[in-house]
Amino acid sequence: MAMKIRLARGGSKKRPFYRIVAADSRMPRDGRYIEKLGTYNPLLPKDSEERVKMNMERVQYWLGEGAQPTDRISRMLEAAGVLEKKERNNPNKGEPGAKAKERAEEKAAKAAEASEAPAEEAAAEETEE
Repeated sequence: MAMKIRLARGGSKKRPFYRIVAADSRMPRDGRYIEKLGTYNPLLPKDSEERVKMNMERVQYWLGEGAQPTDRISRMLEAAGVLEKKERNNPNKGEPGAKAKERAEEKAAKAAEASEAPAEEAAAEETEE
């Protein structure tokens, strides 16, 4: 059975509250889980101790059993010092979108035209003299 340590959403609309759970990866996000390992309240300030609460003994047990933490949970475990930091790299995230690239090309073309026009005028003035 493929196990995951992940978040199960609770709380009302626009007021999220999550349980940190060990669940079978085939179960739905808010569906059946095997064990509740802690809670996560994103509405609290980042420096609050109540924001993330985990039973570290049980988390270690499930990691030992082969459970894979999701990306968000692995970041929480890295902050708690349970897992070593992973190298993350997303080079496409910093790239502008297609429309922004088009706008930049148009702007560069206009700038090139503007810089060529004064040079042509200066050359025309020199030939008149």
